[in-house]
Amino acid sequence: MKILISGSTGLIGSRIIPLLSGKGHTVTRLTRKRSGGSSSSAYWDPESGEIEAGKLEGHDAVLHLAGENIAGRWDREKKRKIEDSRVRGTNLLSRTLAGLGSRPGVILAASGVGYYGDRGDQVLTEDSGPGSGFLANLGMKWEEALRPAGEAGIRVVNMRLGVVLSPEGGALGKMLTPFRLGLGGKMGSGEQYWSWIAIDDVLSAIYHSIVSEDLRGPVNFTAPAPVTNARFTEVLAEALRRPAFFHVPEFALRALLGEMADEMLLASTRALPSRLLGSGYTFQYGDLKSALTHLLS
Repeated sequence: MKILISGSTGLIGSRIIPLLSGKGHTVTRLTRKRSGGSSSSAYWDPESGEIEAGKLEGHDAVLHLAGENIAGRWDREKKRKIEDSRVRGTNLLSRTLAGLGSRPGVILAASGVGYYGDRGDQVLTEDSGPGSGFLANLGMKWEEALRPAGEAGIRVVNMRLGVVLSPEGGALGKMLTPFRLGLGGKMGSGEQYWSWIAIDDVLSAIYHSIVSEDLRGPVNFTAPAPVTNARFTEVLAEALRRPAFFHVPEFALRALLGEMADEMLLASTRALPSRLLGSGYTFQYGDLKSALTHLLS
């Protein structure tokens, strides 16, 4: 297959390209750097609306991962960048793909379980409605931006990603140093559910979604056993053979990170991968202990 990928330098993109290339597929990177006559990359600039549409012709699948890093304190400018990079970029790509003479059969586009908002211990599937807050509103706009591609007959898969676990970055990467120093601990009450997924399963589930023609619409990219933050802390400390006695109170997280603390660290989202499981996907790391043992070995 010939596969177009945006966000190719990110945590997921940098890992999926070697996997796809190793399987014999041809990868084209959608990048902000002009490549001249190179056929291995295509230029785009979501802010200006510029994109090399001709280089997008003839791809079998598209994997759309690009977006402003969501970590950090969310002031007005940061939230604008987060939303614009996702909604405007996705809409530009979606409209461009819809207008091609030779369209891809499928586009997999990143989204997030933040779509569901803070829902306590409620079990959430892809049929659950949206929540409230910045991330929920962003998720709705993000997924809606793919409507032109869907209306043009392209199969759309909205990858509602949970906390992607990788020692190379993301949430786990940031937690490793304090936990290794014995400074780890639960956040807030620790009762909030974290929907997580090992990076290995993200990569495998992406490939599974590309080739599974009946899989479409929102798909939770989460392991089948979400855990509370307190349990996550306990299992991570055991995997590192370190104590985890520290407790970061809610007020400290809010003082440091503001709104992001409430929506990403303290919010409770208990999402299950109903559609992945229903499509026949088998998780390599379905429980947290086995995932962390593998990732940290």
